[in-house]
Amino acid sequence: MNFKLIMRIARSLLLARWRQTSVAAAGVTFGITMFIALLSFMMGLNEMLDDMILSRTPHIRLYNEVRPNAHQPINSSKSFSKSYNFIRSVKPGSSRQEIYNSRAVLQTLRRDPRIKGVAPKITAQVFFNDGPVDITGVITGIDVAEEDKVFRFNEYIVEGKPSDLNDVSNSIILGKSLAHKLLAQVGDVVYVTTAQRHAFSLKIVGIYQSGIEELDKVQSYTSLATAQKIWNQPGDYITDIHIRLHDLKKSAQLSTEFSALFNTDAEDILTSNSQFETGSFIRSLISYAVGVTLLVVAGFGIYNILNMLIYEKMDSIAILKATGFAGRDVNRIFMTIALSIGLVGGSLGLIFGFLLSYGIDHIPFNTASLPTLKTYPVSYNPAFYCIGASFSLITTYLSGWAPARKASKIDPVVIIRGK
Repeated sequence: MNFKLIMRIARSLLLARWRQTSVAAAGVTFGITMFIALLSFMMGLNEMLDDMILSRTPHIRLYNEVRPNAHQPINSSKSFSKSYNFIRSVKPGSSRQEIYNSRAVLQTLRRDPRIKGVAPKITAQVFFNDGPVDITGVITGIDVAEEDKVFRFNEYIVEGKPSDLNDVSNSIILGKSLAHKLLAQVGDVVYVTTAQRHAFSLKIVGIYQSGIEELDKVQSYTSLATAQKIWNQPGDYITDIHIRLHDLKKSAQLSTEFSALFNTDAEDILTSNSQFETGSFIRSLISYAVGVTLLVVAGFGIYNILNMLIYEKMDSIAILKATGFAGRDVNRIFMTIALSIGLVGGSLGLIFGFLLSYGIDHIPFNTASLPTLKTYPVSYNPAFYCIGASFSLITTYLSGWAPARKASKIDPVVIIRGK
């Protein structure tokens, strides 16, 4: 049968019941629009939550664990050399917390093409002296440039300039909650005491806010040089090296390699945050489930409308078959109607879905806990639009298949005789 003729007949049937056609197309449009908008928003929210973890967690952390001494006196005794010795309450040994030969380690890591960035650190607990009260906190000595490259450190400074850590001698950046607890602000001087009871005064040059309240209550940052001065250590003293890779999935393999190469302990992100990937997968699954449900509901609406169209067009179908149209031609006519509804409704849905997502992306969203977030997070992943377009055609095809098959089997003699 002539394809142009089938298209003309399908067009005539569509326009004859244009209100029903419009309702069916509107159902597809609404389903695709909400699928795109909801999925974009929910996945944008998921990416933001994932980024909060990934932006602060190194892919690999090199350090020296404080652990009990493995060489106990009883193990050196010949009398017990052939025995299994069980020792309780073994105290930690005086092992080095700093990374041995740190400068050579850093040079080796920075030359490795698999590594995106390396951030050396010195981390230790201190007491912030607030009158007669000592407040427990953590000071982390950092290389400001490397920290910003690896963890976007500058984005979380809500007051002051991070570069002042290098420019101002004996300076510190406090977590916002810690500064509030100390009633301190930029320009003030705070006094800290180390575990070895060494007192030190530091000038506040900035306020840091990560969005994680418990972290901001204890965390503070200073330069590597100032941290080494506080703990009276040489210029190559480093307790941690945080590594960011180009490929996160290689973190477990490379952590084992670096641990053996540099004779340090190593912890990868996949091990330390094993629940992270599971939570991200479940949130994504829920997002897709909600979107697909909208499309399926729209598909049932199209099915009902096409069913009603067939019952109302029994006479037209009988005439078509009586004048020489085969059952497969009638099937093609109604499948063309269904796919036309899906194509038009899906195209409009993609456009409106993008516009709605764009509108959500520009709605102001200001919260004190997330200083870097200015608007609602939205993801513009092209995969969402491909899925939406595919589903609009698939659902309309499946919705039109049963009614079209029913129309192709109508006996024109029965219809005409009944009239």
